[in-house]
Amino acid sequence: MVKKTINLAPKRENFQGWMSVIPVILIILAIRGYPMVLGIIKSFTNWDGLFKSDFVGLENYINILSDMQFWSLLRNNVILLFYLPFQLFLGLIVSIFLYEKIPGWKFFRSCYYLPQVLSALTIGYLFVVFFGFRGPLNDILRAIGLESFAIDWLGSGSTGLMVIMICMVWINIGWQGMLFLGGMSNITPYVYEAATIDGAGYWSKLFKITLPLLVRTIEYSCIVSVLWTFTALFPIIFSITRGGPGYETTTVDYMIYIRAFKGGSQFGYASAIAVILLLIVMVVTIIQMKYANKSSEWAEG
Repeated sequence: MVKKTINLAPKRENFQGWMSVIPVILIILAIRGYPMVLGIIKSFTNWDGLFKSDFVGLENYINILSDMQFWSLLRNNVILLFYLPFQLFLGLIVSIFLYEKIPGWKFFRSCYYLPQVLSALTIGYLFVVFFGFRGPLNDILRAIGLESFAIDWLGSGSTGLMVIMICMVWINIGWQGMLFLGGMSNITPYVYEAATIDGAGYWSKLFKITLPLLVRTIEYSCIVSVLWTFTALFPIIFSITRGGPGYETTTVDYMIYIRAFKGGSQFGYASAIAVILLLIVMVVTIIQMKYANKSSEWAEG
């Protein structure tokens, strides 16, 4: 009679794995989960941040969605998404320079990544100085005889959004370049060697080998960048335009701050805006991920 032996090693490893992960999960739930659930609950009240917290049902959501101001703020977020092609293009150029190891590439790698390390508030204040009416940019324009172009760049909504967009691109060039560089480093050199033997030139290898193999990296960059544009522009807008003039450069995430801390302590209303923003981001992310999967299937086909 043959005795069956049961290997308990996998179960023991699973138990140890869960025991090591559970503390981290609890910490994340405490730091992220509890405020999120509380914010959703408070979005159905007229909470003032202290004592007043009466249930008002869907009143906050109805007022937000029926207010044209909210849609203009959302439009600003969508307009700022146009920074993405410039970020991808410049990031690709930086990654190619670093991958080819041009003279001084180690020094340039540190320079390109420096904006990612600096505080967004610090960078924003630098842009305020540079694009100020008496700033270096206008001084240069006056010096070369283009005084008519020396305008108050932060004084109107259109130019203010353009300055914010330039700031967004400048901040993310280093991160984008490092991301592409990591993707290019994972491409096996034998592919390039085979293409060279077949007579492929530099540009042919770039467009027919490098870029197609970076599709997944580009998809990841787009998803993360869209999330960042909808949820993390507060320090940039706060330091550059404060949402002005009026609300012409205000985004949805910055309006949460205005309603909560500058608009009569309307924390319940601000919570409702945050919940709507969360739903928008979730829908956009799901659409992007589905499209990314389809584009990968097309590429494989």
